[in-house]
Amino acid sequence: MHDVNFREIEKKWQKKWEESGIFNAEPDSRPKFFLTIPYPYLNGNLHAGHTRTFTIGDAVARYKRMLGYNVLYPLGFHVTGTPIIGLAELIAKKDERTIKVYTEYHDVPLDVLLTLKTPEKIVEYFSQEALKALKSIGYSIDWRRCFTTTDEEYQRFIEWQYWKLKDKGLVVKGTHPVRYCPHDANPVEDHDLLMGENATIVDFTVIKFYLDEEGIVFPCATLRPETVFGVTNIWLKPTTYVLARVNGETWFVSKEAYEKLTYTEKQVELIKEVDAKQYIGKLVKNPVTGTKVPILPAEFVDTDNATGVVMSVPAHAPYDYIAIEELKKNEEVLKEFGIDKSVVEAIQPIVLIKVEGEDGEGIPAKQIVEEMGIKSQKETEKLDKATKILYKKEFHKGVLLEITGSYAGMKVSEVKDRIQNDFISRGIGDIFYEFSEKPVVCRCGTKCVVKVVKDQWFLNYSNPEWKGRVLNWLEKMAIIPDYYKEEFRNKIEWLKDKACARRKGLGTRIPWDKEWLIESLSDSTIYMAYYILAKFINAGKLKAENITPELLDYVFLGEGNAEEAAKSAGIPKELVEEMRKDFTYWYPVDLRSSGKDLVANHLLFFLFHHVAIFSEEYWPRAIAVNGYVSLEGKKMSKSKGPLLTMKRAVEENGADVTRMYILYAAEYDSDADWRKKDVESLASHLKRFYNLAEEYYRKDVKEPSRLDRWLVSRLQRAIKETREAMDRLQTRRAVNTAFFEMLADVRWYLRRGGDNLAIIFDDWLKLLAPFAPHICEEIWHWKHDSFISLESYPEYDESKVDREAEAVEEYVKSVLEDIKEVLKFVEAKKVYLAPAEEWKKEVAEMAVKAGNMKDAMKTIMADERFKGMAKEVSSFVKRVFREMKEGVAVAELNEEEVLKENAEFFRRELGVEVVVDAEEVPEEKRKAAMPGKPAIYAVQ
Repeated sequence: MHDVNFREIEKKWQKKWEESGIFNAEPDSRPKFFLTIPYPYLNGNLHAGHTRTFTIGDAVARYKRMLGYNVLYPLGFHVTGTPIIGLAELIAKKDERTIKVYTEYHDVPLDVLLTLKTPEKIVEYFSQEALKALKSIGYSIDWRRCFTTTDEEYQRFIEWQYWKLKDKGLVVKGTHPVRYCPHDANPVEDHDLLMGENATIVDFTVIKFYLDEEGIVFPCATLRPETVFGVTNIWLKPTTYVLARVNGETWFVSKEAYEKLTYTEKQVELIKEVDAKQYIGKLVKNPVTGTKVPILPAEFVDTDNATGVVMSVPAHAPYDYIAIEELKKNEEVLKEFGIDKSVVEAIQPIVLIKVEGEDGEGIPAKQIVEEMGIKSQKETEKLDKATKILYKKEFHKGVLLEITGSYAGMKVSEVKDRIQNDFISRGIGDIFYEFSEKPVVCRCGTKCVVKVVKDQWFLNYSNPEWKGRVLNWLEKMAIIPDYYKEEFRNKIEWLKDKACARRKGLGTRIPWDKEWLIESLSDSTIYMAYYILAKFINAGKLKAENITPELLDYVFLGEGNAEEAAKSAGIPKELVEEMRKDFTYWYPVDLRSSGKDLVANHLLFFLFHHVAIFSEEYWPRAIAVNGYVSLEGKKMSKSKGPLLTMKRAVEENGADVTRMYILYAAEYDSDADWRKKDVESLASHLKRFYNLAEEYYRKDVKEPSRLDRWLVSRLQRAIKETREAMDRLQTRRAVNTAFFEMLADVRWYLRRGGDNLAIIFDDWLKLLAPFAPHICEEIWHWKHDSFISLESYPEYDESKVDREAEAVEEYVKSVLEDIKEVLKFVEAKKVYLAPAEEWKKEVAEMAVKAGNMKDAMKTIMADERFKGMAKEVSSFVKRVFREMKEGVAVAELNEEEVLKENAEFFRRELGVEVVVDAEEVPEEKRKAAMPGKPAIYAVQ
């Protein structure tokens, strides 16, 4: 196998594709397919995660194009928001960590990196690098529609969108908690974060326990306010806390909680720092039950979580149960804090929830702790698991008992909001906002907080009418894989109002309030429609000053008329009509293909905004969600490493190897792992394929033999399987079938002496073209002038399926393997074969058709041919049901003839003489022969 320079081939065809403009999509009479992927954010080089999403998109685009669709596959670049500004500041400061990340992980040369001190230079550099990378891998993108989100024309488009949302009452001013960067003084969204992109804001219910003699409030923060009826004590970490004036009350909170409170709407003032040890052992009053409970020490308390003051419910919280039990035995700690042992020993869990379907006897936390064998607070992993299991069960199936008073009989899943509101209205409760996971760090390096902002612009995603329309459409559209539909439904139902504006960053200003910029996820919702305009903008036919509300109303909504729109825009009426025609032809988006990290944000907003702005005929038709990519088993990170850039992957392996590997590494909805060893293995397979083409493709096709018909038949099955896989976006299955399984069949074909490989090569090339387009294009042009990228995809032809030829080859393979097994134990010079007697085939067929032993024997023994063979037939039929339940694949074959035809093949493969001669095979062995399993007798 000689070497081949794939990179030269790839560059050659990328240039020819671009020069010919074969992927530039224009409306015509064909059915259209509009496929979009998330435009990449340009604060770094494109990486393997992008490579996966974009390559899946491109494989689908190429497949659909070859099926006869007019495919539009466009891409732009996302640069709005704060990350690029933050990056410019860090580079200007020569921040060590940033320098390391971008030189080591993003492959940016140090001398180049140090010049990227402004947002403009960063955008210019990474947009050029992204274009190079995307073109080097051979995506079939219509580059005439490329744009960046800071383009003035794009800003006019976003302004139009936000006026529409405001007119519909879907952008409102309000007071809401947001993720907030104190350094940038801005709300932050997922794209702005270095860490904690998946963190949401959760509202803890604060319940005010009182230290009567000192008038101090101990605000216990909980996600389960209903459990206040089961509180036996409260926990403090033995460390420094603070006393703070909060809305006129004196609160005892952790130092971290005090800092967080300063970002809320509350009036907060520091009084002094205090040592928690001063308060441990004292009693505080439960404001709901009126009982007094002790303050006890616990090292497991996280002072950076909510208030740092925790109420203890040992009946329903595994951590609390274990902590109490351990404290009862820890006389050293009791002595250290001056706690009377009787106080702790008197603590008994209070059960207040009954799970439907269970007897209700026993203490839930105690039961699960014992079931899981948990002995210590240090077993945090087990305790976390126990907590999740118990909480989930009680939340979904729990009912409150009589001890909860007016809440008795209510479901746990329905009671939280009522209890929270009741406690707040009585002045004994409050809300504390906290992140669902930590840390949450802005790209500028600052630790983020939850801030309650006033007079902020929000997208009113909680609007029930808007949310209802989105949920209704979700049921009508396709989500791939379909099990993600439930996740979409849940996230839509739980979606709350979202801050859509900020003071700092790149992007579009809110048109009616220029102090604010529209944040980066909020300006990335309907940009798929902008691809229609981008073609005209990039051609110089449309400028920012031409993009008026009247023009966009007509082009996108069909409102007004072309003449008025043209007059307002100052452009020809014919141009306006062409834009409208383009939009109505291409829209809606037929498939939005994206990574699963965008399910919780962008993809939701994509649905909400399309439903809000456009008429139903233009709402998205399908969303496909793919998994992540890891690197040698390690999770990739743009900021912490490891990271494989698209540029490096292509430079080191070639475009087609990179494409095929990323498509094959995992099925669409699963996470993929990039492993160098496997990539190299795939590269060698592709080279073998190319060498096969060099040897056989140019040869004239000869009259087909039975072996040739087998190969053609196998290809037909591969065509059917590959098309089914691609229709379901199952790229791993498609590549495996079209490439690896066919390559295995070809290897077998050549071993068998086949030399007419050209008989399948045209269709095989077309089958592989969506996955390895450059190699296929190169080989195709050895015999054709057309682009394979525009050829028709192979269609399954049942008439070319040759079951007899397939049965012969399966039989030959099976016999070859059986002889190999025998030769493992016998050093033979000759092997004799004896196929099963003819009557066994007929009996086996009848038995399998009958389906069971009783009916089979009844049918067979009624046949005159088998009279007097009852014992022999019975024994054989038992074997049939034991060994041949799936039928007789060789029923139509003349086994003796096939074996004789292939005796020379067996000799070449095995290095011993193979003779078909039943007389030479001992009778005992001959009788053991089964249809498809001849007797094998090896002699020295």
